[in-house]
Amino acid sequence: MTEPVTVAKGLEGIVAAATKLSDVQGQAGRLLYCGYDIADLAAHSTFEETVYLLWYDALPTQAQLDTFQSKLAAARALPDGVIAQLQTYPHDATPMDILRTVVSLLGVYDHEKGEAVKTAETQALRLTAQMATIAAAWNSIRNGHAPLAPRADLNHAANFLYMLNGVEPDPRAARILDTAFVLHADHSLNASTFVARAIASTLSDMYSAIVGALAALKGPLHGGANEATMRTLLKLGSVEAVEPYVVETLAHKGKIMGFGHRVYRADDPRAVILEKIARQAAKVTGNYKWFEMQEKMRAAVQARKNLPVNVDFYSASVYYSLGIPVDLFTPVFAASRIAGWTAHVLEQYADNRLIRPDALYVGKKDLNYIPLAARVAAPHPT
Repeated sequence: MTEPVTVAKGLEGIVAAATKLSDVQGQAGRLLYCGYDIADLAAHSTFEETVYLLWYDALPTQAQLDTFQSKLAAARALPDGVIAQLQTYPHDATPMDILRTVVSLLGVYDHEKGEAVKTAETQALRLTAQMATIAAAWNSIRNGHAPLAPRADLNHAANFLYMLNGVEPDPRAARILDTAFVLHADHSLNASTFVARAIASTLSDMYSAIVGALAALKGPLHGGANEATMRTLLKLGSVEAVEPYVVETLAHKGKIMGFGHRVYRADDPRAVILEKIARQAAKVTGNYKWFEMQEKMRAAVQARKNLPVNVDFYSASVYYSLGIPVDLFTPVFAASRIAGWTAHVLEQYADNRLIRPDALYVGKKDLNYIPLAARVAAPHPT
């Protein structure tokens, strides 16, 4: 007798890869990178240290970090041809479309391409350095300004804020964004990371894998929740409007963005940290309105449903408080997650097997071929 086949929709519960990068403990509400608790890394590490950890499975020494930071800083500038191409794109193009397109274009301008595995680390470094540059440069170009050249004397987060706003950021603001980058750097086999690994498993190149990851991140069921959260806050406009919105939305079975998670059953540990960061961001800017609205929304939702906030909820007000345009929220997320994407591609290359899952066929069987002249049009589904 043939055993019945169970289809795990969305691959839920299926272990598709072994990894040393992220340990997501959903029931306990913990996240570890390479064995280090995310709370410790957020408190003490930097984004550059975190990238090094994910790529090399060890925290760097000071000398190693200095060298690594110098290499990243030196790779930030985009090729002149890429800047010229950016200036031809329609200014109403979405930043995620621009980011996906330009990463593909960077592959065209990489003149050191060779066998994918051998060139992967160099390409990973360039992409990690340049992802934030693309977002900042596009924001300048679409607003009619020439993009600023990146500064090698600033770290990843501070340089992005400088290129975005034209002034060197307050060190407190730079540290807030740097911590957010650490929190977003990796999260095991989320949809975009799985896509990147599947592409890498064909031994396609790093650029192709990251283009695929960006295409997956663009989907509203993966990226964009922090953008949607902020747009909701902007639409409501006041603390007083929050609870009526929550009551009405839940009464109509609507979804409130920023709540719930596919993996975490306890509080998302990144959200716990981001709540504190959002409070700090409000203090640095003197604008408490958005944070207060979020606190009210969280209380209103959790009084009615057992839904914890996720990483996207508080990152919305954090990014907005730092002067980041709402439609750049997902590209900024990508400027952090590029660390994890590239780390997963490198890990896939190191122990590769083509990712090729099976599918359960549920369609028609054993039909007889009907000549064209004898066919009757089948009704289209409505």
